Amino acid sequence: MEYKNLGRSGLQVSAVGLGCNNFGRRCDPQQAAAVVAKALEVGVTLFDTADIYGPRGLSEEYLGKALQGHRRDAVIATKFVGPMGEGPLWGGASRRYIFEAADASLRRLGTDYIDLYQIHFPDVRTPIEETLRALDDLSRAGKIRYYGCSNFAGWQVVEAQWTARTHHLSPLVSAQNQYNLLDRRIERELVPAANAYGLGILPYFPLANGFLSGKYRPGQPAPEGTRLATGMGERVLTEANYAVLAKLEELAQARGHTVLELAIGWLASQPHVASVIAGATKPQQIEQNVQAAGWHLTADELAEVDRITQR
Repeated sequence: MEYKNLGRSGLQVSAVGLGCNNFGRRCDPQQAAAVVAKALEVGVTLFDTADIYGPRGLSEEYLGKALQGHRRDAVIATKFVGPMGEGPLWGGASRRYIFEAADASLRRLGTDYIDLYQIHFPDVRTPIEETLRALDDLSRAGKIRYYGCSNFAGWQVVEAQWTARTHHLSPLVSAQNQYNLLDRRIERELVPAANAYGLGILPYFPLANGFLSGKYRPGQPAPEGTRLATGMGERVLTEANYAVLAKLEELAQARGHTVLELAIGWLASQPHVASVIAGATKPQQIEQNVQAAGWHLTADELAEVDRITQR
C-alpha cells in the first residue's frame, strides 16, 4: 500500500480509502465488520463515512464498532450538513448545528476525535467564516484533527481558504468530489484551486456508479441489484459511454489489466489525488481496489486515456 500526504497537511492516508456509504443499507453489521477487517489487513487506513449514510447514522455506528481495538490504525473521515431530522435546526453548516453534529458523530463512532471532518455540501445560508470558526474551535478542543470540504466548486474552495488565511484559522486540507474517467469536470476549476491552495483531492464514485467495473454490457439490461439497475442507469448507460468503455477496455486488456484497474489506477496516478474513495460490500472487492491502485500509469498511457476520455 502506498501512503500520501493529504494536501499540504502532515496527515498521511492510504492511496485507496474505503467508502462506507453501503454500511447500514447493503451491509449489515457483520458484513461491515468483515469489509473493515480486510481493509485493515491490506493496509487501508482511510475510512470515509457521513452522518446521513446508513441512513441517519447507521454507517457511522457500524464503522465505529468494526474499528474497536483498531482506532489507532484508522483515519476516520465523516461529514455533516445533510438533514438528520425535520426542520431547519437539523442540518446545515451553522455554528450551532456543527457542534451538535460533531458530538453526535463522535457518539455513533465510539471515539473521542474525528480525523477529518468534512463539510458535505456548501451551505449558502451560512457565511463560510462562521463555519470555519466553528471547525477551528472543534479542532482546538481536540474533537477533530483536520477538516475538509465535499462537493465544493473551485471558487468556493478559494473563498474558504482566503477566509481562513485572513482570519488566521486552520485551512481546509481536502476536497471530496465526484471524479472518474467518465466525469472529469473538476479538472476545469476545482483541481487548479486545490493545487494552488493546498487541498488533496479525494475522488468518490471512481467507478462511475459501477459502470467502469466491467459488469455492464451494451444491449443487455443492468444486472439485478446493481446501482445502475435503478433510474440512475438512464444517465450512465448511454451509447456514448459504452463507446468510451470499449476503448478503455481495449487499452487495459492490451496491458494485462481490467477496466476497473484502469479506472482506479488512473486516479491514483494523478498527483492531485491523495486517496481514491472506493466503496465495497465484500472483502474481495477491497483486495481488487488495492491491487488496482498499484498500477502507476506511464506518461504515454495517461496521454492515451486523455485522448479517449477528455470531452
